[in-house]
Amino acid sequence: MACVRKWIVTTAPDRPLSEIIGDLTAAGFMIDTILEELGIVTGEAGDDTAQRLREIPGVTDVSADYSVDIGPPDSPETW
Repeated sequence: MACVRKWIVTTAPDRPLSEIIGDLTAAGFMIDTILEELGIVTGEAGDDTAQRLREIPGVTDVSADYSVDIGPPDSPETW
């Protein structure tokens, strides 16, 4: 079973985002958020699916999304 993780997909403006989203979904990408103004789509998929997403016309980058925790306010430690 493939490890499912979060991904950030960056798109190019030369193809309608709605078409790219359709292709992402058809490839097995589970979409969480669409940042239309930025041309970015976030979601979940396995590593094998992420590799297929890179082949979709209009997709310029597929990068793993990592959580960032800066700690509680007034914490003496940062990062």
